[in-house]
Amino acid sequence: MEKKIEQFVIDRVRDIRQEKGISQAELAGRIDVSRGFIGAVENPRQRAKYNLIVLNEIAKVFDCSIRDFFPEKYL
Repeated sequence: MEKKIEQFVIDRVRDIRQEKGISQAELAGRIDVSRGFIGAVENPRQRAKYNLIVLNEIAKVFDCSIRDFFPEKYL
């Protein structure tokens, strides 16, 4: 079960990042993590995941609510 919500959040962040035309490297620089970290999170074969602190920083960059990264109902 946990995997579904984690993947949903990762996919949602990636989709918004791409819609806004922000590269992995640019996002990484703006939230003070390595570009490799963003790549690892977006790669389904890697185990890296976002935590709430990082998601909050990403929401600031995207100028959105952290809630925008989560589904409206449970998965």
